[in-house]
Amino acid sequence: MAKRPKTALRADEFSFVSPVVKYLLFFFNMLFWVISMVMVGIGVYARLVKHAEAAMACLAVDPALLLIAVGVLMFLITFCGCIGSLRENICLLQAFSICLTLVFLLQLAAGILGFVFSDKARGKVSEVIGNAIVHYRDDLDLQNLIDFGQKEFNCCGGISYKDWSQNMYFNCTAENLSRERCSVPYSCCLHEEDESVINTMCGQGMQALDYVEAGQYIHTNGCIDRLVNWLHTNLFLLGGVALGFAIPQLVGILLSQILINQIQDQIKLQSYTVQHQADPWY
Repeated sequence: MAKRPKTALRADEFSFVSPVVKYLLFFFNMLFWVISMVMVGIGVYARLVKHAEAAMACLAVDPALLLIAVGVLMFLITFCGCIGSLRENICLLQAFSICLTLVFLLQLAAGILGFVFSDKARGKVSEVIGNAIVHYRDDLDLQNLIDFGQKEFNCCGGISYKDWSQNMYFNCTAENLSRERCSVPYSCCLHEEDESVINTMCGQGMQALDYVEAGQYIHTNGCIDRLVNWLHTNLFLLGGVALGFAIPQLVGILLSQILINQIQDQIKLQSYTVQHQADPWY
């Protein structure tokens, strides 16, 4: 009977599964798993500190709710990748790969549709901004977000500064008894570099003025046009950001598929070993 050389590697000692691929995918998912838990924690905390009535009133435009949704989705996907790679579980790895592929395709489709149907996308943005203006005083997070946008883009309202009449506090009708009637938020105001005293009431009564008069005190251009112009002038930056989101997703899909193939090869090797254990030449 021929004997196998001592230097030969036994089948049960050999593994197709690369530890580099396995643990690289594990730590890759672990990183984003931790990030997702932080996002969910911040979102939940932001929701809990709000008044219940205010939270329900602006549910559709709540940044905290968006943070929770994205965090939960990321948590579930990375959980499959993390546990699947560690336990070498093909089902979890396939679920991870499929979910990540769907997310990537949805992002790609959203970008293409937003570019092709730019007019409809503009209308949807106008609707979102209008809804945010209506609930400006109902949610502190939303208020800070709008103020930040108006300061950064030097704009006021959606199409123009008079859009703030949609808000019940800034409404410019005679029936409105609010002290902020016909006003705009402080973030719409123009500021001088040498301004020593900040006038937080500079937006008082600005909606009652025409564009020329109001333009001496506040930004009269709407944020939608400013946002569109910013997008057109920063296409390379946006492309870089999109690529930055796409590369980790593609890397995760590639690593998961490699690991799945390696696990399947290892299963075939084990099945072959079991079938040929009785072979005298084995």
